[in-house]
Amino acid sequence: QVQLVESGGGLVQAGGSLRLACAASGSIFSIGAMGWYRQAPGKQRELVARITGGGDTNYADSVKGRFTISRDNAKNTVYLQMNSLKPEDTAVYYCNMFVATWRQKYNSYDYWGQGTQVTVSS
Repeated sequence: QVQLVESGGGLVQAGGSLRLACAASGSIFSIGAMGWYRQAPGKQRELVARITGGGDTNYADSVKGRFTISRDNAKNTVYLQMNSLKPEDTAVYYCNMFVATWRQKYNSYDYWGQGTQVTVSS
């Protein structure tokens, strides 16, 4: 099937930067939209940023101007560059991809990574 593996989380001081990466592997035929979500303790999971197969992007208002999402289709990888981090960005970050496998070329499904912790200290 398909596996998504995230990397790049960690502890950073306010104002610092981190770059998250999420690589997909497995029997992948195509990948449509890719995105990053986050979930803070006691809160619902929320969309942080999303990029379509054509490269169009959208961001949560809280991260606009600070975060940048990008993708490398050759590597089946999505990135999230996070600058000017704030304590309120502290959360577990999950990547999401809309993937069609070789077995089901014309049906795409959502896949999720296991999550990576981002902690921003004040």
